[in-house]
Amino acid sequence: MALDSHEPVTGAPIGRRVALGLFGLGALGVVAGSKVQDGLIRVLAPIQSNDPTGLSSLFPVGNTFRFYSVASHAPKRRAEDYRLEVSGLVARPGGLTFADLQSMPQTELVRDFQCVTGWRVPEVPWRGVRLSDLLDAAGPAPEATAVRFTSFDGVYSESLTLEQARRPDVLVATSLLGGPVSRYHGGPVRLFVAPMYGYKSLKWLGGIELTAEVVPGYWERRGYDIDAWVGDSNGRDDDATS
Repeated sequence: MALDSHEPVTGAPIGRRVALGLFGLGALGVVAGSKVQDGLIRVLAPIQSNDPTGLSSLFPVGNTFRFYSVASHAPKRRAEDYRLEVSGLVARPGGLTFADLQSMPQTELVRDFQCVTGWRVPEVPWRGVRLSDLLDAAGPAPEATAVRFTSFDGVYSESLTLEQARRPDVLVATSLLGGPVSRYHGGPVRLFVAPMYGYKSLKWLGGIELTAEVVPGYWERRGYDIDAWVGDSNGRDDDATS
């Protein structure tokens, strides 16, 4: 079964009274701070993952991150049960546990997170392993020119060229906002591609596959740009910097 072969399951649109009430809660989260917002994410996430209107994605939850899922749920996996499979055109395929990732050299970045739909979270602290370090450890074959990423949600996929993947600001992230990557932020491990729009930063990272060419991901097959440099995609953020 292909990991990106499913369409997202959608439910009924949320009602006007519910929407107005949640907008009020969202505003309270902005005023009261991150603790309220972190509570809101647990309330809003089930609604957002089944909201075909897209309205609920406007609510500022989880330190102003919005929750998106192309699956019908937010997958859950404990750090102690986590395994990242590295495969494809590599000399040394295999799997990495969460502890394996934490034992590798760590990189810290503070970068804005920019969504292609227009919202941005400024100066987000990230921590994790440089993707280039994982690629070097796996030993890409000469014919490998791209990297494909799959999510353990069973649906989402993304790709980068090998050159893009080797940038020093592309992380396999195990920490976000000063703590573990939460379930709703794509944890326990997610991708962070700093100079590109958020849809490239795949959540719930489960697989890294070296390929002979770029394989368009979930959103690229639905019209999004394959090269998603901030400021260049869809003309929505021309003043943004990479």
